[in-house]
Amino acid sequence: MTIVKRFIAGAVCPRCAEMDTLKMYRADGREYRECVRCDFEDSMAMDGSDQPTEEMQTRVNRGGKVELEPAQPLMFHPNPGSKH
Repeated sequence: MTIVKRFIAGAVCPRCAEMDTLKMYRADGREYRECVRCDFEDSMAMDGSDQPTEEMQTRVNRGGKVELEPAQPLMFHPNPGSKH
């Protein structure tokens, strides 16, 4: 059986952030994605059985106090060579 690989229009690679470089194909009950620019590959079961049972930890959903850097004012100076 021949596996047909198709590009995903408008998709952005999660690793190299290039648009229109991901192709998708299906084999053995799984969907695969791979990038033609970098070595990114991933797959998932077509029935959704390998979905994570727990939400991934990020800086937004982590418990506890978040340390922020103190705010600093920015000073903008006009470019002496511009005509504005």
